[in-house]
Amino acid sequence: MKQTLILASSSIYRRELLQKLQIPFSSISPRVDETPLAGEKPRETALRLSQEKARKIGSEYAHALVIGCDQVATLDGEQLGKPLNHQNATRQLQLMRGREVTFHSALCLYNATTGDMQAEVVPYLVRFRQLSDEQIESYLTKEQPYHCAGSAKSEGLGIALIDRMLGEDPNALIGLPLIRLITMLKNEGVNVI
Repeated sequence: MKQTLILASSSIYRRELLQKLQIPFSSISPRVDETPLAGEKPRETALRLSQEKARKIGSEYAHALVIGCDQVATLDGEQLGKPLNHQNATRQLQLMRGREVTFHSALCLYNATTGDMQAEVVPYLVRFRQLSDEQIESYLTKEQPYHCAGSAKSEGLGIALIDRMLGEDPNALIGLPLIRLITMLKNEGVNVI
């Protein structure tokens, strides 16, 4: 039986990234609690959540390959969550201006049939520009990135906030490390090209 590929995410940005690979898939929101555990390091939070999301969808679709993703941003080792509102986003961007933020993008590929799981965290470093309060306000008014870790969408106007970026896969910053995913899919017998 051919396995169905499912992206365990409601993110339109992750869906758009996965569509680049031109392979059929469906997208289902896993609806898991994303609260970090006490004492959990940000990298560990991202990895755990990517696995939980994949397992949850895999428990409902026994013949699926499930892609789970999560991203946690950190500044000086402290986690920057999704701001959820304008006030929190303003505070985050003020804190990040002129500084480097690490985005920990976790990726998991779970084979619900065999129980095999591949999981990795792909880090991506972003240095933010020295932004004025007016620039921050203008950006937030235009983009409203309240459900993005670190309050910035690099795939949109948020690119104007960034001074420089460093990482293995630019897709990791958007939340789905495609380079790593292609290798994981190949390990499961799915060849993209």
